[in-house]
Amino acid sequence: MSKQKIRIFSVVILWGFLSACSHKTDPSKPAASPPTIVDVLVATAKPISNTLEVNGSVVANEYVELHPEASGRLTYLFVPEGKLIKKGTLIATVNNADLQAQLEKSKVALDLAMKTEERDRQLLAVNGINQSDYDAALNIVNGFKADIEYNQALLDKTYLKAPFDGYIGLRQVSVGAYVSPTTLIATLLQRDKVKIDFTIPEDYSSVLKVGATVDVEMDQSGKKRQARIIAMEPQVNLATRNMTVRALLENSDANPGSFAKVSVNAGMDKKAILIPTNALIPDDKNNQLVLVKDGKASYVNVAAGIRLSNNVEITSGIKVGDTVVVTGVLFARPNAPLQVRNVRTLEEFAAMNNNQAAK
Repeated sequence: MSKQKIRIFSVVILWGFLSACSHKTDPSKPAASPPTIVDVLVATAKPISNTLEVNGSVVANEYVELHPEASGRLTYLFVPEGKLIKKGTLIATVNNADLQAQLEKSKVALDLAMKTEERDRQLLAVNGINQSDYDAALNIVNGFKADIEYNQALLDKTYLKAPFDGYIGLRQVSVGAYVSPTTLIATLLQRDKVKIDFTIPEDYSSVLKVGATVDVEMDQSGKKRQARIIAMEPQVNLATRNMTVRALLENSDANPGSFAKVSVNAGMDKKAILIPTNALIPDDKNNQLVLVKDGKASYVNVAAGIRLSNNVEITSGIKVGDTVVVTGVLFARPNAPLQVRNVRTLEEFAAMNNNQAAK
């Protein structure tokens, strides 16, 4: 092979090598990632009912634990468990024989003292005795009267009576037992009307007023009844920032202590932008949404309002017509490209969530 052919062959090989190198990918440049596939929702104003649902408890209108005021042995006990008893019904008696004897003794002494005072008053009228002697006799009479009142008060403490009409609970002691003021005999409560205690966030404290009504549901039938607000706790709970409200429910057969669901009308119905709850990204300070702008992900801070079962109200941060990412939110990155797969409605997302829950 001549030198000229060798030179031409070398040039061809070098040109091929340089051409191959020019088509290789620069390893210093990362490969472009494919766009994130997302489903979106076009923000629209939807009518919502500003109704707040909270949990409550049924409380007896009147409730008392029946304890004896005096210590001693039970000599009488009347506890018709679960029955209605009238106010003033005698429920229990503590042994009071010593007090009755002391009371009778004071009455006998009073009778004698009154006769002595009567004679001294007649003698005083004719100057038969001086004034000081009569005053001493009168003082003895008043002393015995005070003793009788004191002994009668002690005797009354040995009788336990129903303080109001109500249903008596289960009997906790038996006749012959030794009891003290700390001993529980039974409970007594009223069931013809009950109170519903529930808590609401302090933000709604200005909405509820004494005399307003709330809807109460106490069983699985879905039947709601109206209760009237009678009082509100002025102190807000420091731990939960909630306020306790009490409503009165007339003509109820609910058992005190049972669960109640309370629906509170927190304002007039209105229109608002709603999005699925899982599209909201919570943060330490703000809530965020991902919007599609020019085919890329744009993060915006938003303010959330009323929370419904599947959706949440957005009060600021987005406007009607914005395209909100609702699926694939966790895979989106700021200013990264997005590929819209479907444009769905709130109703479609609610149906999808229900199907997933059913599975």
